[in-house]
Amino acid sequence: MDEILESVQRRGDVALRAYTKKFDGHSPVSLEVTAQEWRQALQKVSQRDWQVLRLAAKRIASFHQRQKKIAAPRSWQFNDQGLVLGQRVTPLDRVGIYVPGGRATYPSTVLMNALPARVAGVSEIIMVTPCLQGRIDPHTLAAAKIAGVDRVFKIGGAQAVAALAYGTKSVPRVDKIVGPGNIFVATAKSIVAARGLVGIDGFAGPTEVVIIADETARPDWIAADLISQAEHDPNASAILLSPVAPLITAVKKELAQQLKQLDRKEIATAALRKQGKFIQVANLREACERSNQIAPEHLELLVNRPKSLLPWIRHAGAIFLGHHSPVALGDYLAGPNHVLPTAGTARFASPLGVADFLKFSSIIAATSRGLSQLAAPIQTLAQLEGLTGHGKSVKLRAS
Repeated sequence: MDEILESVQRRGDVALRAYTKKFDGHSPVSLEVTAQEWRQALQKVSQRDWQVLRLAAKRIASFHQRQKKIAAPRSWQFNDQGLVLGQRVTPLDRVGIYVPGGRATYPSTVLMNALPARVAGVSEIIMVTPCLQGRIDPHTLAAAKIAGVDRVFKIGGAQAVAALAYGTKSVPRVDKIVGPGNIFVATAKSIVAARGLVGIDGFAGPTEVVIIADETARPDWIAADLISQAEHDPNASAILLSPVAPLITAVKKELAQQLKQLDRKEIATAALRKQGKFIQVANLREACERSNQIAPEHLELLVNRPKSLLPWIRHAGAIFLGHHSPVALGDYLAGPNHVLPTAGTARFASPLGVADFLKFSSIIAATSRGLSQLAAPIQTLAQLEGLTGHGKSVKLRAS
């Protein structure tokens, strides 16, 4: 990992080309998607698919515009006896979004990462995505077009993260990197963030779902929802918590049947074998406590009165209430962001949103009178810390 990061830092585009050939199987003439490549790719997208992507973008943008209006921090100031104090909120200048391109294509990830940045007012959005054998996914580019992504580069893996963090002749350096990826991408993001080069959205582990179900839940729906997470990754986690033993048995039978018809059967089967759990609990209260201990990325409450469980839920990235609210609704078209905290980090982290693309500056302005009123205690604190220069800088002005 360190070798890749340092090589990109030293050798720039030369290293990017070498790693792209080694890991993605092609040697791009241009690291950036060219105007011709844009045109050729977008022509392959059907009118129906354009409409669906635009609908998803409209709903995602609408939710995040409401989020900005109601919940996002704003600039503010107040007067305090000769001082003006406050906070200035401004968007980031340039953001990089990482879009996976290995096991599947993810146009929805483009929308979920880029649109909140646009709503926040980010000036420039740079996208990187691996293009195996040089193939550019048309729908990923279509989503980038709709979301207002400024530039797209045909690079992936740790080398793409390094390019965004350090900058190269072709790839501009960004202020923050967001978006999911494999363990190498996640580790690279953590390293460049620890070095103080860029901000990141967080560590994205394998996807996970916890389903709490009672006797009103349908076994075939539960099985389908468990599979919908398991098909992402062999390390995905899918857990059912229920006080109803016959329901658990019925779900297991449904899983066996539904897996037979699944395109990504091998991936889902591996995930369910390693990380699939079916846990009988005494009651729904215990199910909620078990879920809080897990702090899942996705939590489905497939029970008769889902809202009644909310007071017991403390930790979850996204909570889906009721039998007609599967995770897939949130993944694509509901509107809230599907970039969520994983691996238990929902205990302290939140979904990606507008606030992730904003930064804060403190505002401090004093009059002569305002500074003089605080001069003595400032000098005392400076003496306590042995920083007499601090005290003198105030004493000179307050004399």
